[in-house]
Amino acid sequence: MDEPRWLDRDEARAWRGYRRMRRLLDLQLSRDLTRDAGLSEADYDVLSDLSETADHRLRLTELAARMLWSNSRLSHHITRMQQRGLVTREECATDARGSVVVLTEAGLQAIETAAPGHVAAVRRHLIDLLTTEEIAALGALSERVIDHLTSESSPA
Repeated sequence: MDEPRWLDRDEARAWRGYRRMRRLLDLQLSRDLTRDAGLSEADYDVLSDLSETADHRLRLTELAARMLWSNSRLSHHITRMQQRGLVTREECATDARGSVVVLTEAGLQAIETAAPGHVAAVRRHLIDLLTTEEIAALGALSERVIDHLTSESSPA
């Protein structure tokens, strides 16, 4: 077995900083979203994904894949969102076992109301702290890591 390639001081600093930043940023954005719009991050993700489709609907399996959630976990969350009137669930016309999640008028209104405040929080807590060059670098490195993690050669 090969010896591990331990992180050097700069690599460890970058890795630990990224992990701490990610946790703090996620926590702050979640708090802001809940306080300002009464939505959880998961609610926001569901509503924004649905609102970005032409007909405001997605198969539950596709939505779960986008969110990196299991179908079961998302199904339970969708049930809670249905109870609040944000989405409905319909049978899939092409697959009797499948279901389609549909954005309601109340759900569309909720995402349209929440989005400006959420974008302002993203700006306040991340984007506006960076230079144009840092934003470009963040975009490039994010895309590289995402491409690596979603490539077929990458283990699941």
